[in-house]
Amino acid sequence: MTKIKFHLPGLRYNFPLNMYWVSLLKQYPHYFIDDIEIASFFGCFPFSLWNGGRLITDDQCDTKFVENVIKTINAQNIPVRYTFTNPLITKEDLKDPFCNFCLKAADNGMNEVLVFSPILEEYIRKNYPSFKIDSTTCKEIKDIDTLNNEMEKDYKYVVLDYNLNNKWELLQRVNHKEKLEVLVNALCVPNCKRRGDHYKNIALNQAIIKENRTLPPEKRKHIIPWTCEYGDKNCIYTIQDYSTHISPELIREKYVPMGINNFKIEGRTANLFSLIETYCHYMIKPEYQGTVRLLLLRNLESSRIIQVNKPRTSA
Repeated sequence: MTKIKFHLPGLRYNFPLNMYWVSLLKQYPHYFIDDIEIASFFGCFPFSLWNGGRLITDDQCDTKFVENVIKTINAQNIPVRYTFTNPLITKEDLKDPFCNFCLKAADNGMNEVLVFSPILEEYIRKNYPSFKIDSTTCKEIKDIDTLNNEMEKDYKYVVLDYNLNNKWELLQRVNHKEKLEVLVNALCVPNCKRRGDHYKNIALNQAIIKENRTLPPEKRKHIIPWTCEYGDKNCIYTIQDYSTHISPELIREKYVPMGINNFKIEGRTANLFSLIETYCHYMIKPEYQGTVRLLLLRNLESSRIIQVNKPRTSA
């Protein structure tokens, strides 16, 4: 049987949830839809200047944490995939010490990098040749000829622009479908006109954050504001009417028979409970979803990832 491969979000905040998810799959495989495989965990370790797609403003991972996460994930035969998709990388940025440390820490032939910038892609291929390179959805490739040209390049995976989801005639024309990766739960409204500007806003703000770390408080710059009436409020239950939404049924009935079996779940900075719902929605059999929710929540509470206070007694 063809494996249904899921690429799951988070190397930092979702790390406890993701590792418990791995153990759940091993311990209770009958809870899961048949032929599910966890193909990678993607994200970054804050603060990474090369990161793209999500802005993290006030965190910094130490070296021991980074090394432990990589070791723990790789020990499960799962790749770490860096989201180094900042579209505004300069040659000077290639010297960033923390991003280079993250690459060196994972430079074992098993791991991957999602890229956008040609400058950064060339740098990684030259200096860290053991990494598999993936092409990001942030490139917003929306026509079939450009997409097929991308598929011919030396990428392990090419992540589809979400606006092409469920466009069956176009998808049939994609070459090397085994390399295509599809974002199943895009929270952005279909055909969002601001998506590219959002990626640039994140890149500009990361440059500001890095500069501010070298400045006294009175000289620090303000973050460039960004608001979104869709993505920040959406969840698995609000996007199901979108033309770009992919249901578990579509995965099995349409995508896999076409030869497409790599699926990405977004949610690196998602609400924890929302992410649990999304994981259950796509990977757990309906009759076991309630059981799995309770198992996850109890485990996260016992691990002190979440805290549940007892009800107050009446006065």
